[in-house]
Amino acid sequence: MSTPPARIVVEDLHKTYRIATRAGSAPRRWPFARRAWRSIEALAGVGFVIEPGTITGLIGPNGAGKSTAIKILSGILRPSAGHVTVGGLVPWADRIRHVGRIGVVFGQRSQLWWDLPVAAGFALLRDIYRVPPDRFRARRDRLVDRLGLHDILDQPVRQLSLGQRMRAELAAALLHAPPLLILDEPTIGLDAPSKLAVRAFVRELNRTEGTTVLLTTHDMHDVEALAERVIVIGHGRVLADSPFETLRATTLSGRRLTAEFDGPVPPFPLPEGATRLSEGGQNLEIGFDPARIAAADLIRVLTAGAGTHGVVLSDVSITRPSIEDVISRFYERHGAVG
Repeated sequence: MSTPPARIVVEDLHKTYRIATRAGSAPRRWPFARRAWRSIEALAGVGFVIEPGTITGLIGPNGAGKSTAIKILSGILRPSAGHVTVGGLVPWADRIRHVGRIGVVFGQRSQLWWDLPVAAGFALLRDIYRVPPDRFRARRDRLVDRLGLHDILDQPVRQLSLGQRMRAELAAALLHAPPLLILDEPTIGLDAPSKLAVRAFVRELNRTEGTTVLLTTHDMHDVEALAERVIVIGHGRVLADSPFETLRATTLSGRRLTAEFDGPVPPFPLPEGATRLSEGGQNLEIGFDPARIAAADLIRVLTAGAGTHGVVLSDVSITRPSIEDVISRFYERHGAVG
């Protein structure tokens, strides 16, 4: 029987932790001091639906509730209230069946055995997930090829570099062909080539196998490179749920144009929606709002203005705010800085 697609439904999800504190001013050395308790609401009514075959980024500052949500979706935690299904299963109630349908990669934890060779770890996972031998061999060989693991199969996990280990962890999480892959900080600590390799693999996996991917990370370049949609959590609530470009447009839409002339910067006026930021020698920096003036129209104004002063606009570059700037501004606007 085929595995159901990994549709995720989260409705009014709550999770409250009780934290023990010392009552009054009782010294730590008093073992029988009466404890006081306080409650921390990690999730306060979170809700969203993730359709099969999509890549979704779940982001937020430290303490926002991301890790709690991921642990509930993985079946590790039970919520205080609310309803969750993943592929029709309740993660914490149907945990054995549920974990057989998901793959999870935690960037700071390993699911492979530290002292065993990578190939031996894969074989153990085959037995744990009860993958038929012929299916396992075909799946393992394909993942080894795609992730370039041939040279490290006989090495103990403890001898691998961080980039090698993360590629092995990805393969380990996918040996049983789960329809859902949960990635928690999958590129933390990796160098640039390793990050690019992980991102390329995840995109290909989603495109060729239709694997649903849920990504949580503080590396906003991972989100920008992979996620079709971004869910932002803060204070235990969903603050935004949209494509990233929509979030950018509604948070920090301004762009920066750098113009280079073949002579001194001419002193012509700029149109409405554009502001001189800095100038020096033959270069001029302009901030502009593309909702008020299109880049092409602004370049035409610059070209014409330069011509009236006998100079030529020789080069133009346009940049938009970095994804870090956009997310930081969004957090500040919602008072969600961790």
